[in-house]
Amino acid sequence: MSEIGTGAGGSRPLDGLRDQVREAARAAAAHDLAPKPPRASEVTLSQHMDLSRANIMGNVHGGEIMKLIDTAAGIAASRHAGGPVVTASLDQMSFLHPVKVGDVVLVQASVNDVGRTSIEVGVRVEAEDILSGRRTHTSSAYLVFVALDEQGQPRPVPGLVPETDVERHRQAEAKIRREHRLASAEAIRRRRDQLEA
Repeated sequence: MSEIGTGAGGSRPLDGLRDQVREAARAAAAHDLAPKPPRASEVTLSQHMDLSRANIMGNVHGGEIMKLIDTAAGIAASRHAGGPVVTASLDQMSFLHPVKVGDVVLVQASVNDVGRTSIEVGVRVEAEDILSGRRTHTSSAYLVFVALDEQGQPRPVPGLVPETDVERHRQAEAKIRREHRLASAEAIRRRRDQLEA
């Protein structure tokens, strides 16, 4: 009898996916680390919202929107890194307006800044009323990803070269968010060290 979770010949369902990730990481490790502009990795996803995604009031669940945000941001980060990435943090998530059943959700993701191994991606979500064509900015989020090598360890990513004033503004704000993240993590570490002492 084969183990639970294994297929024919004892292979596991995710083995093929792991092999693909390792191959992508190998290719990325050899990939040129020349800086890239944000436009090289921009992503726009669209999804029609139906009843299966909504609550009894006809509003789409926040978790559905968050899943689309993570997907779009992950694609943008992978494009920039030239290989696999993992979500490290959701830095900020704002729900500004509800998304209704019947709306088409447009999720736009763009790399804002990079560290040595990390990538911050900004995401803007708009809901479009199909009948009127009217679009409403419903959500914004900032996510941080880390690029991985074939051993699943963090690896360097290409630099970022903003080309427009808007992109330079986004990069400057991303650097402020990074400073706040690092300062917050350090303050929490010091606090825990004091409690353990």
